[in-house]
Amino acid sequence: MFCQPGTTELPLVVALDTVEGIRPVLGLFEGVCTGAADGYARMLQKPAMVLLHLGPGLANGIANLHNARRAHSKVVTIVGEHSTWHRASDPPLAMDIESLAQTVSGWQRTCCSADLSGRIWQMQLGPRK
Repeated sequence: MFCQPGTTELPLVVALDTVEGIRPVLGLFEGVCTGAADGYARMLQKPAMVLLHLGPGLANGIANLHNARRAHSKVVTIVGEHSTWHRASDPPLAMDIESLAQTVSGWQRTCCSADLSGRIWQMQLGPRK
């Protein structure tokens, strides 16, 4: 998992670090992480995962996600979101993640719980080996 997390995504990074077969690799910029995930998926012919910080992080990595989609790379992208109680305040990094993600995604869902995220991973990619 190539990631450029913010404070909203750190609990997920910590949790995934305990899962066998997933190794978080931190990147300094979202473009590096999305490019690395695309390259990993292309070279190894297996799914890669990228974790980005909020909507602006998705915007920073979108060119590489476009390239990954055009190459049919299997890249699972997780984009953090503000807490529901915080979104009502229109925080500075808030944006319409779903609309932006649609432009580079073959499939997308918005999850409001960690349990749902895990089940979606299993439905799309099957059990990990």
